[in-house]
Amino acid sequence: MVQQPKVVILCGGMGTRLREETEVRPKPLVEIGQKPILWHIMKLYAHHKFTNFVLCLGYKGNMIMDYFKKNNDEGWIIEYADTGEKTNTGERIKRIEKYIDEENFLATYGDGVSTVDLRALYEFHLKHNKIATITCVHPYSKYGQVEISTDASVKQFIEKPVLRDYINGGFHVYKREFFDYLGENDVLEHAPFSKLVEKSEMMAFKHEGFWHSMDTWRDKQELNAMWKSGKAPWKVW
Repeated sequence: MVQQPKVVILCGGMGTRLREETEVRPKPLVEIGQKPILWHIMKLYAHHKFTNFVLCLGYKGNMIMDYFKKNNDEGWIIEYADTGEKTNTGERIKRIEKYIDEENFLATYGDGVSTVDLRALYEFHLKHNKIATITCVHPYSKYGQVEISTDASVKQFIEKPVLRDYINGGFHVYKREFFDYLGENDVLEHAPFSKLVEKSEMMAFKHEGFWHSMDTWRDKQELNAMWKSGKAPWKVW
């Protein structure tokens, strides 16, 4: 039987922009509905048959461990790795190297939900055979836009449109050799990614659908409103 690749989730940051919540709990435990956002992320992976998780703990990590030890009704395989309270993202992943035996592994952050097809992402990564594959998404504008006619009259207001440019959507797949690119104090998106780009070892998996991170109190309210409406796009299970 072929062993499924592990999913590494970065759960250790301070979440300072969501201080109203993160003073009392780690950001991945901030709730959408009555479940932590981390549960929603893991549920998305499980929907695509990835159920073996490594959680990179840090700030208030014991609370995450306690939650899933009491509430793992899904039967997921969960390993907990203390990667330090103030460790940067690249070094966090470096510190879980001993947990990864497979040739490839998936990775994401503990604060974003999406409709990305994670199985298709993984197959895309295998097909192109590069060290890293990142999911690229279209973000929503933080501001509404005004559409103006050639005569300077206002045509319409567009509330928080989707932008045309791509950003890093945070759903990644790596070969195990990616650990060789990670060092002490590395921020994942800085030196490690730059080295991969220089060597043409990074691919982009384009996702044109829904994506939303929880960075601020407003983000939390928006995600909870979607869930309460019964029309949360990321609820694909």
